[in-house]
Amino acid sequence: MKFTDTSEAGLETTIVKSLIEDSGYSEGAPQDYDRSHAVDLIKLTNFIEATQPEVADRLSLKVDSPTRTKFLHRLQGEIAKRGIIDVLRKGVKHGPDSVTLFYGSPTAKNEKARELFDQNIFSVTRQLRYSNSNTQLALDMGIFINGLPVATFELKNKLTKQTVHDAVQQYKNDRDPKELLFQFGRCMVHFVVDDHEVRMCTHLKGKASWFLPFNKGHNDGAGNPPNPAGLATDYLWKEILNKERLTDILENYAQVVEEKDEKTGRKRYKQIFPRYHQLDVVRKLLSDVKKNGVGKRYLIQHSAGSGKSNSIAWLAHQLVGLEKDKNPILDSIIVVTDRRVLDKQIRDTIRSFAQVGNVVGHADRSGDLRRFINEGKQIIITTVQKFPFILAEIGDDHRQNKFAIIIDEAHSSQGGRTASKMNMALSADVSDSDEEESTEDKINELMEGRKMLTNASYFAFTATPKNKTLEIFGEPSPQPDGKVKHYPFQSYTMKQAIQEGFILDVLKNYTPVESFYRLSKTVEDDPLFDTKKAQKKLRKYVESNTHAIREKAEIMVDHFHAQVMGHRKVGGQARVMVITSGIMRAIEYFYAINDYLLNKKLPYKTIVAFSGEHEYGGQKVTEASLNGFPSNKIEDKITEDPYRILVVADKFLTGYDEPLMHTMYVDKPLAGIKAVQTLSRLNRAHPKKHDTFILDFFNDADVIQKAFSDYYRTTILSEETDPNKLHDLKSDLDSYQVYSQEQIDRLVELYLGGAERETLDPVLDACVAVYNSELDEDGQVDFKGKAKAFVRTYGFLASILPFTNPDWEKLSIFLNFLISKLPAPKEEDLSKGILETIDMDSYRAEVQASMNITLADGDAELDAVPTTGGGRKPEPELDQLSNIIKTFNDLFGNIDWKDADKIRKVIAEEIPDKVAADSAYQNAMKNSDKQNARIEHDKALGRVMVELIADHTELFKQFSDNPSFKKWLGDTIFGVTYQSTDQIGTGAR
Repeated sequence: MKFTDTSEAGLETTIVKSLIEDSGYSEGAPQDYDRSHAVDLIKLTNFIEATQPEVADRLSLKVDSPTRTKFLHRLQGEIAKRGIIDVLRKGVKHGPDSVTLFYGSPTAKNEKARELFDQNIFSVTRQLRYSNSNTQLALDMGIFINGLPVATFELKNKLTKQTVHDAVQQYKNDRDPKELLFQFGRCMVHFVVDDHEVRMCTHLKGKASWFLPFNKGHNDGAGNPPNPAGLATDYLWKEILNKERLTDILENYAQVVEEKDEKTGRKRYKQIFPRYHQLDVVRKLLSDVKKNGVGKRYLIQHSAGSGKSNSIAWLAHQLVGLEKDKNPILDSIIVVTDRRVLDKQIRDTIRSFAQVGNVVGHADRSGDLRRFINEGKQIIITTVQKFPFILAEIGDDHRQNKFAIIIDEAHSSQGGRTASKMNMALSADVSDSDEEESTEDKINELMEGRKMLTNASYFAFTATPKNKTLEIFGEPSPQPDGKVKHYPFQSYTMKQAIQEGFILDVLKNYTPVESFYRLSKTVEDDPLFDTKKAQKKLRKYVESNTHAIREKAEIMVDHFHAQVMGHRKVGGQARVMVITSGIMRAIEYFYAINDYLLNKKLPYKTIVAFSGEHEYGGQKVTEASLNGFPSNKIEDKITEDPYRILVVADKFLTGYDEPLMHTMYVDKPLAGIKAVQTLSRLNRAHPKKHDTFILDFFNDADVIQKAFSDYYRTTILSEETDPNKLHDLKSDLDSYQVYSQEQIDRLVELYLGGAERETLDPVLDACVAVYNSELDEDGQVDFKGKAKAFVRTYGFLASILPFTNPDWEKLSIFLNFLISKLPAPKEEDLSKGILETIDMDSYRAEVQASMNITLADGDAELDAVPTTGGGRKPEPELDQLSNIIKTFNDLFGNIDWKDADKIRKVIAEEIPDKVAADSAYQNAMKNSDKQNARIEHDKALGRVMVELIADHTELFKQFSDNPSFKKWLGDTIFGVTYQSTDQIGTGAR
């Protein structure tokens, strides 16, 4: 009876058979491998003989001779110096000969190139004995192109209880990186494979080798989906290692890049092999552009840690060469980014494939874009801020060109006036007529300028798409209920990036800080105040109080010194960020932290980051004057000792990716996308970084959880914006009769005709007069709110609507001017003076238990872009001062213990010892799970509290009557007393 071969060798047989039968590989013989030069000598000889017979004769490849040995030494030296990728691409010069070692992908209908490509020998060798010193050591598999090794493999099989993790350990522990085959640049990649997962490594360093996942992803997370037709990992040998696709990787993705340490000047080299999702998105985008031509929009939702910079660089490079019927599809690729690193990365990528000077230009000034197009530069890099000004310089000659616009971290960069200027500058539909344009012509031109260009394709990359971004760039998908949802073209989610280890989960150790205040009334009477406004003012007053800032600064420094440095986070190199609510607060924290560091004689220094010049302590200060070095040195300095603490207002909250950042202290309200972007500054991986920590003085866990939930998995827009909302808004605005159609027409005609500024004011002032005299307070609030909503909604919808409406365009222009002239509704501040009536008795910040905020599975749906506006002025909620203070103290105040120090000691020492000694609880910890142990713990705690009733009546009363206190005490005591069976077994306390 013959059984299925479920062994490692069985998987090996499956892969080799597929490569030979389906992909046209040859099978190599282990004995043909020359261990001294790391080549398959037979395949190398066969290739050169078949393609370059005269060279083969001169090299005497068929016989073991000094001539052949000299060439093999030369070949080995070139691979050691340049790497296998460059040697295959460019060949080797040896004496009088230029030896071609690989024929690249043929262009369409180039029969000669196809014949040459077909002479390449792709081969696979099983049980490859690679070592000169230990000839019995063998790899499971090696892949060669024309006898030169490009990939090695260790295979495992879950059915025999081994996985890719065992294969990783095999490479780390048993494969000596000094062996010729395993030296840097000798192969493109080293794979470990089992029946469920694939990982890869481009630089073997023994135990320091880093194997990255090379998986498709499953349910928006790590791993691979089940394959009904075979093994879950067969895409590796059926798709990736296919001759044409492996050649594509060799020619367009794999590269060795040079990195220079700016401080030491030392150079180091890094070999790059694309990850699966990078290959997938670039190939799908190129295929779609080739099929559908120019004019589509693509949204790519790629999380931090996805390698967006490389994906953008590879896409830009290959869009340049994209052809249809031998004609280039695109003339210029414009990359819009705010990241300096992306500029360098694109240059480095292109340098691997072409003469970079002729291809890439960075548009910094007016005129650059036009000059670069004239010079034939095909990739032009610019920033969001400079883009509209640069585009305004493009001559009419270039409006017939075809553009690709790649947007790095697209959010609002394509909204409003920036998009309009860009579209008008690049549009192929702008009139070239010399005749004087009428107002109607100008209105039509404006409307066309607002439209997304038909002569440009847009590629928007972002980790956190907003609803507007999804609607503009996402893929529309009609639903059975008539709604149209919008999806990303492709997504690599935060969930997958975390599970694959490319970023860390910043919510794992999220710790809120409860701030406790006791405010006292300093006046005898009890005046009335607006409750909501008063509460905001009281909170701001307390949080900005010098004493409160000093106390929080001390908490931060103590935590940093004891927990971050004390536990040698990131191998003792950890840095921390302090997130503040404004520039003044950042400066105050800078001084408070420095004072405390000095007072405690700690060897750390602080850097502060903010924009502009500000007055503090009676003198003008800038970040440079406070730090003692230029602003552009901040990113470098924070990685150098003694600088460890970076205090920021709004700078460095997006796009700052320092792997040494481990801890964040937050004293600023965060929500939505801002919360995700800010806290994600900690998520960059580092070989010695195993966790992160957030101490939040301001926000609660629910707000943070909600913010991250929208971007944990694929983000979808729930429905499109309904253009009928603009009809409704216009109708409501018209009904107030603040303006007439004649006034709109007159102002638009004057403005578009370039009339003097003072001719506009009489039209607008007449409308303002009506607004002031004819509308009551609620009417003013409603009109102004709806006017803003109309301008905002039209500015967004105009770019994507399939039709144009001149009345909307004219009303939008008119309202843009009118809104700025309308006075805000008069509103008496009924909380005015409250800060003069109170003083702060005490402030105490208490760190709560650290928590792991978990995010639910399932795609997140963002609500449609809001189109509402207007409303009524909210009525103030008046209350007496004493009740406002009472409410505030109830929310944030500490319990007024008679002997607080004694109570704290009982909670910290006496109660945990008594609960831990309870026999029933001890038995549950030894013999049951955590859930049952918690039940016994709560019973034990109840018994202990009854014992304490005589000596600590007040404490028992709080435990009995205050559910919040009871829950906190239970969680705290369980946290410090619970020991799992594993911990008990190892003697852990």
